[in-house]
Amino acid sequence: MPLPHHRVSSRIASIAESATMKVDAKAKALKASGEDVIGFGAGEPDFPTPEHIVEAAVAAAKDPKNHKYTPAAGLPELRQAIAEKTARDSGYQAEASQVLVTNGGKHAVYASLAALVDPGDQVIVPSPYWTTYPEAIKLAGGSTVEVFAGPEQGYKVTVEQLQDAVTERTKALMFVSPSNPTGAVYTPEETQAIGRWAAEQGLWVITDEIYEKLTYDGVPFTSIASVPELADQVVILSGVAKTYAMTGWRVGWMVGPSDVIKAASTLQTHLTSNVANVSQRAALAAITGPQEPVDQMREAFDRRRTTIVEKLNRIAGFETPVPQGAFYAYVDGRGALNREIDGTTPTSTAELAEVILEKAKVAVVPGEAFGPSGYLRLSYALGDEDLAEGIERIERLLGSK
Repeated sequence: MPLPHHRVSSRIASIAESATMKVDAKAKALKASGEDVIGFGAGEPDFPTPEHIVEAAVAAAKDPKNHKYTPAAGLPELRQAIAEKTARDSGYQAEASQVLVTNGGKHAVYASLAALVDPGDQVIVPSPYWTTYPEAIKLAGGSTVEVFAGPEQGYKVTVEQLQDAVTERTKALMFVSPSNPTGAVYTPEETQAIGRWAAEQGLWVITDEIYEKLTYDGVPFTSIASVPELADQVVILSGVAKTYAMTGWRVGWMVGPSDVIKAASTLQTHLTSNVANVSQRAALAAITGPQEPVDQMREAFDRRRTTIVEKLNRIAGFETPVPQGAFYAYVDGRGALNREIDGTTPTSTAELAEVILEKAKVAVVPGEAFGPSGYLRLSYALGDEDLAEGIERIERLLGSK
């Protein structure tokens, strides 16, 4: 008699599909079937990858040396360029040996948690959070401790809140600024205070800096890794996807103390080996080449940010703080709940998002994907025309203030 077993491992069965990718896939499927759907789901710039980066990739594809394996941790030239960029932009001094090139930023999140978290460890995650963090923590055997900060706090947690969340099992803090999903940016003073607190507690800090180049209104980006006391207990995550419109190229990285990077690199030797060489060469061109395209894209995002906040705040039941970074608006939609909308009365933002998709043909991500119900995330990385039309559809459905 065969032994009883699950067809799918309980470890993998316990994690949820990425909510943002699910919304994006549903919107694209409806569009492919002929529906006129506008998607605010995925954080994906609508711009093409800058031409000089594409040209570097074409040249790399023609060079036979890029047709072979390279070191699993990444091309030496790229690792060196990332180390130099990290010193310049994050104030964290690292050697090339302290860099691991990963298959996108998401892979860097998983690798860092796999390298640091033991079964039973707790990771403090400020909420609203990016939907992948809790699932990656779960895969590593840890548990997520959410610390929520609402719009009245600018979606930013305080040291006092973090202190209340610490237990004897706390291993790390996940820190994200600029934030996905809220667009919040911690001030230099707030960042340094949290960094010093984490160092005093003996906690690791995993800082996701993939939106570092996207801040507005003169608001500076401050890396928590620049806090001197954290030098030996911080891991920096980033990548080229958002800054250079390279989501499909799949190049991210993690930078940190040598022992942690070595451990994550060893994992990568078994998991994926090296990132595709053509993509690595493209990333090298992105980091070391002209930066004017980044400025141009940021200007477009800034324009769209102003437009989306203005339009969202005209909708009945919506209150939208002005985001200072990334390319997301995080709507407080609690005022739109528990009232009839075209024959339906949504009681959660998950239900509200379904109504908006069904009735207005607009895809948004409900707050349940990022923490508590009551909120909606809309990416303004899509084109200007779609952005305006999409928000107007929601306003027609929900009404104006």
